[in-house]
Amino acid sequence: MGINYFSLLCFGWAIVGITTRILMVVFGDKWNKWEMEHAYTKKKPAWIYVVGGLGLALVIFTWYQVFNLDVKYSWIIGVLISLSLIKISALLFNYNKFREFASETLNNPRKKRKLNISVFLMSVVFILLGIYLY
Repeated sequence: MGINYFSLLCFGWAIVGITTRILMVVFGDKWNKWEMEHAYTKKKPAWIYVVGGLGLALVIFTWYQVFNLDVKYSWIIGVLISLSLIKISALLFNYNKFREFASETLNNPRKKRKLNISVFLMSVVFILLGIYLY
C-alpha cells in the first residue's frame, strides 16, 4: 500500500494541526500576539487572498481526484476539505468578524483549550484515516 493523494492530504493536514497546537502551547501569549498582530492584522492582509485562492483550488482539485481516482471512501476527504471553505469565506468576506472570533478564542483559556484539543484529536483521526483507510 503506497501513499496516494488522499493519504497525503490526511498526513499534511495532521502535521499542520499538531504542529500549530504545539506552537500555541509552547509560545502561549507570544503566539496570541503574533497571530493577532502579524497574521490577522487590523487591515486585511494580502496573503488572505492568495491562501483563499489556493484553498479553493485545493478543494476543486480534491473533488477532481475523488471523481477520477479509484480510491474507496475518497469522498470523505472531499467533504472534510470542502468544510475549509467556511473559514476561507469568513476570511475573505467577513474578515473583521473572523478577527473578533480569533481574538476571543485566543484570549479565553477555556475556548483556546477546546480548540486545541479538538484540532489535536482531528489530527489523530486524519493520521488514522491516512494509515488505515487510504
